[in-house]
Amino acid sequence: VCGMRDKDLYAQILGIKSPWQVAAVELSVSEGEVTVQVEQVEGVKSCCPSCGKESPGYDLRRRRWRHLDTCQYRTILVADVPRVKCEEHGVVTVSVPWAEPGSGFTAMFEALVIDWLKEASTSAVSRLMGLSWNAIDGIMQRAVERGLSRREEVFPTQIGVDETAFRKRHDYVTVVSDQEAGSVLHVGSDRKKETLKAWYESLTEEQREAIESVSMDMWPAFINATLESLPGAEEKIAFDKFHVAKYLGEAVDKVRRQEHKALMAEGYEDLKGSKHDWLYNPENMTRKQKIRFQSLRDSTLKTARAWAIKELAMSLWHYVSKTWARKGWEQWLSWAVRSRLDPIKEVAKTIKEHLWGILNAVVLKVSNGPAEGINSRIKMIKVRSRGFRNKERFANAIYFHLGGLDLYPEGVVR
Repeated sequence: VCGMRDKDLYAQILGIKSPWQVAAVELSVSEGEVTVQVEQVEGVKSCCPSCGKESPGYDLRRRRWRHLDTCQYRTILVADVPRVKCEEHGVVTVSVPWAEPGSGFTAMFEALVIDWLKEASTSAVSRLMGLSWNAIDGIMQRAVERGLSRREEVFPTQIGVDETAFRKRHDYVTVVSDQEAGSVLHVGSDRKKETLKAWYESLTEEQREAIESVSMDMWPAFINATLESLPGAEEKIAFDKFHVAKYLGEAVDKVRRQEHKALMAEGYEDLKGSKHDWLYNPENMTRKQKIRFQSLRDSTLKTARAWAIKELAMSLWHYVSKTWARKGWEQWLSWAVRSRLDPIKEVAKTIKEHLWGILNAVVLKVSNGPAEGINSRIKMIKVRSRGFRNKERFANAIYFHLGGLDLYPEGVVR
């Protein structure tokens, strides 16, 4: 048994204050463990942790908590924790200042694990700390629960709604993000209309009214959920440049593939090896690529015409007035529809149907870029964790890394 100074030292290290005190410190070299026994000062009245009312004692329960290691020795805190009988809440365990309710770890130990989880996967932290995967995952789950319960009512003005794949074979979750803060507000378990509607319905009327723009792709479930849930949604839904570019890029590639096949059948190799030239931004090309692409671009190839139509669409995002933007897009639609290029005509049809939301994106000057950035980071989390067993754990990891939450136990400041 260690001396008085060790008790004082551990009281300082653990932040143990009245009505608790360090009763004993024991070192077991063979077990590689330091045990710190903590007890309540005699005659202290206990209170119910839920309502704070002084309540009669019921019994004591021995509890153990893992603490940060002392000189490479595993350190365990042991205390007989009183249970009280509250008139309102029945028999309940009193709170202890060094750990959160229901945790087998001290607050400082959980904070260290949270720091590590920000840098490495659950499996890696589990190996590093010599704890089971479930114990580490439990710390992450409690951290997220804490963070979400502490999150104050937010009033985001620009939000992004995007989908991200949980697994292959069209299994998705919906991710709603605050575009200005760059944080995830909500993770939905699928990408159905009802799921997004339920999130909108969880907001207060003031929160819904505060939303000025909703960037999204042209997925009908997202569109309809927003139209049915948000006041003035017809002016707020924005189909961004990124998705329009994606559709047009795919159409240009279809034209190229069809034309390349026809040319090769006649013995011409004009388009051979040019796939990436049409998809690249010319500004990112080398001088050699630019010279080669210039001659392709200026040719009479159908692919060159499709590419020119796509490039014109990409230049239509600078308007400030909706009236002028509409005129510009209607002229573009007229050219695209008369292009005699089926893939381009197909995209033009989609753009015509969704022109209202494209015009909103043009004049509101918003894009789904921030949501796409979050999506890329989610993919990195997935790769680092080698996938997830279920959607709850997947959502938990997204909130942990990207929710902008205060994750640490009470009293721990980082």
